[in-house]
Amino acid sequence: MRQIKHFIAGEFTAAASGVRFNKHSPLDNSVICSVSEAGRGEVDAAVSAARNALQGEWGRLSTDQRVELLYGVANEITRRFDDFVEAEMSDTGQPEHVMKHVFIPRGAANFKVFADVIKNVASESFQTDTPDGRGALNYTTRRPKGVIGVVCPWNAPFMLMTWKVGPALACGNTVVVKPSEESPHTATLLGEVMNTVGIPKGVYNVVHGFGPDSAGEFVTRHPLVDAITFTGETRTGTAIMKAAAEGMRDVSFELGGKNAGIVFADADFEAAVESFSRSVFLNTGQVCLGTERVYVERPIFERFVQALKARAEAVKYGRPDDRHANYCPLINHEHRDIVLSYYRKAVEEGATVVTGGGVPQMPSDLAAGAWVQPTIWTGLPESATVVQQEIFGPCCHISPFDSEDDVVAKANATDYGLSTTIWTSNLARAHGMGGRIDVGISWINSWFLRDLRTPFGGSKQSGIGREGGVHSLEFYTQTRKRFA
Repeated sequence: MRQIKHFIAGEFTAAASGVRFNKHSPLDNSVICSVSEAGRGEVDAAVSAARNALQGEWGRLSTDQRVELLYGVANEITRRFDDFVEAEMSDTGQPEHVMKHVFIPRGAANFKVFADVIKNVASESFQTDTPDGRGALNYTTRRPKGVIGVVCPWNAPFMLMTWKVGPALACGNTVVVKPSEESPHTATLLGEVMNTVGIPKGVYNVVHGFGPDSAGEFVTRHPLVDAITFTGETRTGTAIMKAAAEGMRDVSFELGGKNAGIVFADADFEAAVESFSRSVFLNTGQVCLGTERVYVERPIFERFVQALKARAEAVKYGRPDDRHANYCPLINHEHRDIVLSYYRKAVEEGATVVTGGGVPQMPSDLAAGAWVQPTIWTGLPESATVVQQEIFGPCCHISPFDSEDDVVAKANATDYGLSTTIWTSNLARAHGMGGRIDVGISWINSWFLRDLRTPFGGSKQSGIGREGGVHSLEFYTQTRKRFA
């Protein structure tokens, strides 16, 4: 069986305690690897290695030298592309075409994009008047913040991990990464890339484990971790924020969402249906930016419900390397139990089940996997559990609406504020509504379009801070002001 170890100071090492846990395949529940669980000793060693690297060779490199190394990391990921695809597929069960066309290429791109940002973004400078009339030059410089604790999710593990590690290293920081216990492979594999390229020891460290009383808590509570970045559920973010308060450490959070999608009667109907078939069912609904609340203008409501139903019932179950399959299992049985509990709750609260609502019949070699049906509901009030709470599964509730004010009020009636998608041919209305809905990201006649140069993040309980392009520099560096 494959053994997954920690990566500390450039070396792969097991926990001194010998404690390990098994990682199960989402496809068939088989054990695919054994993972070493970090204790306080391993986290201490990783943080010490990261701090020593700041004082050593890494801290003495010029920006150009760091940029060259990070380009080397991106190129080595590309050279070992198939290894990363296989590693991510084994952990998540997601289709091969998603790995090859989105998640792994984006992971490599994250290093190049942020290397370019740090090399090309200028700092501020001003000519300041002084009482003696001589004047002074007032300028700022950016310095790395220090050791960054990176706590990653399992739904797009490599892409979301490098989205944080890329800018952190570009800015001259060092990192201690705690990947999800459900996706240990690609973070570990990246350690091999770091060594191959020549990234100094201790710059990139990985410790495996769980959250409370395990690696996650030990990293986020460690007094020598200078800042913490996290993507995941809001409840975990709250716990990390409390831990970060000790020592006044900075945090950057991308948290949960209960995203609303809005379809007006004048929208491109087929394009809207196609987009919602992705935003609701892609990665089995395990997408923070996915749509779990759909509001459709009343004249096209029934037609839209039936069209999305047809898309849900046309998904193809299968293994990741099956080129005909486009639908994967949930990450594990524990999460499936949670999703199925919401499926039951919807029925208890009076939902009309348009399609789905249970577990599909799978062939014997996949029957033990964490499979669940794509599901659509109608008929529930806005107060219903499945309309208010994030499910993180392949499901949505569809409601009719009659006016802009009505649908804006419904879209905003949530504790979350991550994203929305608005479909209409009236661009004046679309842009106006985009500003009225309290979210960090508004898509107009599209979904999941990303530009790494622009800010990414949510409002309300969906996050703190913004990352992307120059906005990442605000978190991963500290500015210092000088007068001369």
